Amino acid sequence: HVQLVESGGGLVQPGGSLRLSCAASGRIRSINVMGWHRQAPGKERELVASITSPGRTNYADSVKDRFTISRDNAKNTVYLQMNSLKPEDTAVYYCNAAGVSTASTYSALGYWGKGTLVTVSS
Repeated sequence: HVQLVESGGGLVQPGGSLRLSCAASGRIRSINVMGWHRQAPGKERELVASITSPGRTNYADSVKDRFTISRDNAKNTVYLQMNSLKPEDTAVYYCNAAGVSTASTYSALGYWGKGTLVTVSS
């Protein structure tokens, strides 16, 4: 059974930084894409950033040049370094792993974490 657990959320002032982490567990052999999505109150969930196994990255326009996604394939962990945070970055941030192969299964849609709250406010 694959599980994703996020950590690193919290309250930060505008202009500050936070680093989110997400660790996947459960007899995983490989993960094709890992990513971060976010959902603000009253809004739909949106993609923030994603990274493939070889390291190709993709960012939402709203976070380019401020956020950096990275991953450690050996640890099945993905990170999101968030700098120059703005109040509009306030949201619950969800980790996603897609194209997940375990010893006995393959899931194209993958799995989601439960989310971690990021609040940017003075």
